Amino acid sequence: MREPAPTRRSLREAAARQQAESQASAPVPSTAAPSTVASRADAATRAVPRRSVRPALRKVVTVGASAGVMGLAGLLAVTMTLPSQAVAAAQGAHAATSITAPKDAKTSGSGDEEIQAFIAPTELTDVSLQGAQGFAAVSRADLAAEAGIRYSDSLYTNDTSASIQWPYVVGVAMSSPFGMRDGVMHEGIDLIPGLGAPIQAIADGTVRLATESDGGYGVGAYIDHVIDGRVVTSHYAHMQYGSLRMKTGDVVKVGDIVGLTGDTGHSFGAHLHFELIVNGAKIDPLPWMLEHAGRK
Repeated sequence: MREPAPTRRSLREAAARQQAESQASAPVPSTAAPSTVASRADAATRAVPRRSVRPALRKVVTVGASAGVMGLAGLLAVTMTLPSQAVAAAQGAHAATSITAPKDAKTSGSGDEEIQAFIAPTELTDVSLQGAQGFAAVSRADLAAEAGIRYSDSLYTNDTSASIQWPYVVGVAMSSPFGMRDGVMHEGIDLIPGLGAPIQAIADGTVRLATESDGGYGVGAYIDHVIDGRVVTSHYAHMQYGSLRMKTGDVVKVGDIVGLTGDTGHSFGAHLHFELIVNGAKIDPLPWMLEHAGRK
């Protein structure tokens, strides 16, 4: 006998019973599951090796120290390449500055690196003062003081490396020019470097006369020079007694000491009366010296 076909209601009831049976037969979750899961998570965490932060910290410190050393090196480079006028503005600045990198700022080398930056002194110097006499590069004022000369640059500047020079190693003042003076012809120029200042030969030559009895000129000397094919004679007068450093007939070089500035003969105060004689005639020494002195 054929069973009757299921109705919609019977199908819904059957589905509801099947769902209820499935829920009843499902396992009940354990209350210990959360702690177990947590324990497993902790175990997994412990199983992963922990990275040390020290290498990273050391790396940061090393990078920082390297940057500090590089900055210090840059500062030193700037210091060493600055012009001395900018590094030390005061005259007579002294100068070796030693800078040592701190102990915690190591370079790739071993130990602390000491770097010295030399800051040159800023004394005014003139390299032209290095010449036949072997003078070091010092200021003209210092050179004058060493030679016992009262320095002045109002008339001339002497080049000690030249073949024709002035009667003094540095510039001095002039008290009286060539020309008429009180109705009498003054046939030279008067230079006033101070008593005892050394007088030098203006060029290579031969001493024509050196005497302590040069009439109104007192202690005097005449030196013959051949310049541009002509004989030019230089005359130095009123020197100190006993100060002559050459005698008649001596062959001398430019810069050789003739004698010391004095006040002998017809003189009113220590000075050098300086003359030039060309072709037997006395000429104004000043324009001639300004034109020829300093020639190499």
